[in-house]
Order: sequence, then C-alpha cells, then structure tokens
Amino acid sequence: MKLLLILCWVLGVSADVLHEELHITGCTDFYGEDMYALDRDETWYADLSKGVGVMTLPDFVDPASYKEGTYEQAVANLQVCRFNLNLSRRGLKEFPLVKDPPSSPMIYNKDKVELGVKNVLICHVSGFYPAPVNVFWTKNGEKVTEGTSINVPYPNKDRSFTQISRLEFIPQQGDIYSCSVEHLALNQPLTRMWDVETTQPGVGPAVFCGIGLTIGLLGVAAGTFFLIKGNDCS
Repeated sequence: MKLLLILCWVLGVSADVLHEELHITGCTDFYGEDMYALDRDETWYADLSKGVGVMTLPDFVDPASYKEGTYEQAVANLQVCRFNLNLSRRGLKEFPLVKDPPSSPMIYNKDKVELGVKNVLICHVSGFYPAPVNVFWTKNGEKVTEGTSINVPYPNKDRSFTQISRLEFIPQQGDIYSCSVEHLALNQPLTRMWDVETTQPGVGPAVFCGIGLTIGLLGVAAGTFFLIKGNDCS
C-alpha cells in the first residue's frame, strides 16, 4: 500500500492564545481521507462511503459548520492526491515499502462505570505507518459491530498515525470486552481486554487501597524521622 499525504497547517495567533488548525488530505490506491482538526481535535471529515461531510464536535460546543461545498472540494482533493501519487510512483519507480506496527492498544471507559448505565469504551491505537488500521470489538467472545465508530487517522509528529475507535455499551457484571487491531505490519492482531468486573469496587481494590495508605503513612513517618535526624546532625 502506497501513501501520499498532504498536510496544511494554519496557525491562528492572538495576544495570549495560540491555536493550530490542521487540514489533511491523504490517499492510497484503496483508501482516502480529507479532514480538518483544531488543536488535535477532529472537527470535520469527509465520509466517502456515505457521500457527506461529518461534523465531529462534541455536543457541548456551540453549533458550527463548514462552508457549502467543503465535501465536494474534499472529493476533488482526493482525485488530485491519487493523480500525484501515480506521478510520484512513476518518477521514483515505486516507493520504498515502510511499515511500522502500532504499539499495544489502550482500552478505557469514557465515564465512571455504573452497571446498567450507558457508557463508551475507547480503544486508542498509535505509532503505526501507513494508515489506516482496522479495529474490531468483541463482547464475551462474540464480535460486536453495533454502536462502534472510528475516527480518521491523525498524524503524529514522528510521521506515524493515531486512530481512536469507540464502542457504546451498557456495563453488566461479568461482561468481558476486547479491542483488536489489524495492520499491514502485524502478523496477527493486537488485542487488549477490558473486564466490567475488575472496574467495580470490591474486596481487591479495597485491600490495595489499604496497603497503599499504610505504605504512604510509613513513608511520611520515615521522612519525618530522617528530617529530624538531619536537623540534629546540623
């Protein structure tokens, strides 16, 4: 898979605020993306499968939109990207194949877990090249597709990429979820598990909390002792 990525940075500067707006157009032979971001938060992307532009700002942000024709411009950008990709391929007589695998995915819940209350699991994948990765979820060993989503790849400063997948779910005691990541540089998927039971208050966490508190108090006592001894020797 060959990748051509075009990045456009626009910096907005005021007396005491600095913001970074990012526009990404990227393509391969089989994949394309066009998106906007502000301060590393995705704000808009072209959903090529549905033929529409999608605003991705959270609900608490004031309503915003991009000008009419942004999606059509994104489609044109990708056509130019693939044209330039073919020109570069012929000029360079193919690109060197570079593949960097993602680091182990991180999986965590968005809000505090309460049994029976809707929540979101987040699977964070980073450090891979080229983009994208394929992320899939399971619940108790069964593949889950309903309530899942994934953002477009976001470039890191070291030229690798980050993607975040989300799963809407309702926690029930004993349920086990997993997030698996597939990438060109991997021989087999990377999988991370998340257990509803281990996130609930119980004997285990209480015991560890007690041990931690005891160690903390001992540390304070030891520090006080050495402070006093140090003053005596001075």
